[in-house]
Amino acid sequence: MTTKTCAACDYPLDANAIQVKIGGKTVEVCCEECAQKLKEAHASAQEQG
Repeated sequence: MTTKTCAACDYPLDANAIQVKIGGKTVEVCCEECAQKLKEAHASAQEQG
């Protein structure tokens, strides 16, 4: 069995994982704070591209 981890901080995910859509891809994070970090990082990458 593979353990899913947070896309932002690699923390092991449990039943409370949050799904976030980033660039058309759905990723799972452990908390709202990590979800916000990923959204900001993606927005920043889009501005520079």
